[in-house]
Order: sequence, then structure tokens, then C-alpha cells
Amino acid sequence: QVQLVESGGGLVQSGGSLRLSCAASGRTFSGHSMAWFRHAPGKDREFVAAITWSGDYMAYADSVKGRFIISRENAKNTMSLQMNSLKPEDTAVYYCAVPRSPYYIRRAPADFGSWGQGTQVTVSS
Repeated sequence: QVQLVESGGGLVQSGGSLRLSCAASGRTFSGHSMAWFRHAPGKDREFVAAITWSGDYMAYADSVKGRFIISRENAKNTMSLQMNSLKPEDTAVYYCAVPRSPYYIRRAPADFGSWGQGTQVTVSS
């Protein structure tokens, strides 16, 4: 089992920036992509971004494309999400996750077997 711990959430004004981090420990997740999801009150958990093990391919939800940047440092077992030009609709609990199967980018929550506890991001208007 992989343990995932998110950090970096907080309160920011519209147009501001935040950087989220995810630290992984426990069972090796070599070869696995990683992803960020978010969950806002009254909505389903939503895919935000994902990155392959090598870091050579990233995928983004249309709602964050051009504003968010996902990255990872395998030597440090960390993944980050740089969030720029934040909007009130970005307000949610953000989770990092690792899929059950390696290699490919996954977007469906059901494909993920390891989740962090989440970090709250609140964007005020």
C-alpha cells in the first residue's frame, strides 16, 4: 500500500496562486502515473491532472488547462500541482492518487487504489 500525504492548500484570492505537494511512502509505485483530483461540495470527485512515471506526458481537465501545471520528482517520491489564475470555482478538497495499474494515464476515480487524505483549497472572489 502506498501512503500519500498532500500539503499546500489554503485560502487565496481569485487570480492568486497555490502550489500543492504530494509525498508518497510505503510500497514502491515505480512505473505508475499519478494524478490530482478534487471534490467540491455537492459535486462528484473530478479529475484535475495526471502525469506519467517518466514525466514526459501530462493530461489536464479542460477546466484547468493553461492554468495548472503538474510535475513530479521520483527521486524524492513527490508530485506537485502549481495552480495559477485561481478562480472561485476551483474551491475544493484536492487529493493525490496512484492508480492500481502502472504506466498509463488514468482519469476515472475507480481506477485508483491509493488516495491521500486531501487538502482544502478555497478561492475567494
